Amino acid sequence: MLATVLKDKEKIEETIEELDRYKRDALQKTWEKVNGDFGGIFAELLPGNFAKLQPPDGQDLTEGLEVKVQLGSVWKQSLTELSGGQRSLIALSLIMSLLQFKPAPMYILDEIDAALDLSHTQHIGQLFRTRFKGSQFIVVSLKEGLFTNANVLFRTRFRDGTSVVERTAQRSTSALYAEGDKENEGDRRARGGRASGR
Repeated sequence: MLATVLKDKEKIEETIEELDRYKRDALQKTWEKVNGDFGGIFAELLPGNFAKLQPPDGQDLTEGLEVKVQLGSVWKQSLTELSGGQRSLIALSLIMSLLQFKPAPMYILDEIDAALDLSHTQHIGQLFRTRFKGSQFIVVSLKEGLFTNANVLFRTRFRDGTSVVERTAQRSTSALYAEGDKENEGDRRARGGRASGR
């Protein structure tokens, strides 16, 4: 009886060790792939700079990871030293690197470029096109950089107390707003009102 219990205990311990090895190998492979893509995507979004994921000093990969950022030749001590736009780019780079590791057929993103200038928004749109050819993105944005990279473009407007969603061929913000202004002016004239200047 005791021999059977000891044998079963040994088998359980061997299984636990095997599962730990499997977990560690899976984490190592995931980290290597995600870390490589993370650095590459960040460098594409913010050329001349670098970012990586690494375990804290003296700790193991299984104990956690830290984001390290190099801007120019200076390694930042903390993410709090970065601007809001730089932190947004770090977050987007990490999200996109995780998405590349295990892609999904569709993503929905809401104003991910809110803290970014136009050039960075343009880079994000280009990255969607080049790195995620097998996925579809539904992106809400007010910035032209993402409009110009869209295959299909929809515009939402508030008209007569309700939201209206329309497909449009316009690719620039100014053209979208100009088209909206013309339609709004036509609506006001049809109701007998006057268009006022802004």
